[in-house]
Amino acid sequence: MVLATNLGFPRIGGKRELKKAVEGYWKGKLSQDELQATARDIRMQNWTMQKNAGLDHIPSNDFSYYDQMLDMSCLVGAVPARYDWDGGDIDLDRYFAMARGSQTDGHDVIAME
Repeated sequence: MVLATNLGFPRIGGKRELKKAVEGYWKGKLSQDELQATARDIRMQNWTMQKNAGLDHIPSNDFSYYDQMLDMSCLVGAVPARYDWDGGDIDLDRYFAMARGSQTDGHDVIAME
């Protein structure tokens, strides 16, 4: 028996919707809810497209707002002290600050290496 699968699927969207939404969020033109809704739509479209293509095994946990290594750092709690993380959930603002640095509210933190 032959089964069809793949090792991952582009997360950015067919028309780069995620890139545009993330950049809109960074500029303050999109809310966090709007960014998350865009991400949810892309994940659903990607899953549906793979299902309709006849894949037997559809990859999971292959989505990232920014970078899979950053996601792993957040998952295991490898958050440098400069981000003032209290050990709880890592919100999107902290996540993106870790990725790109942040200069807000009188705080200036550099991005992770």
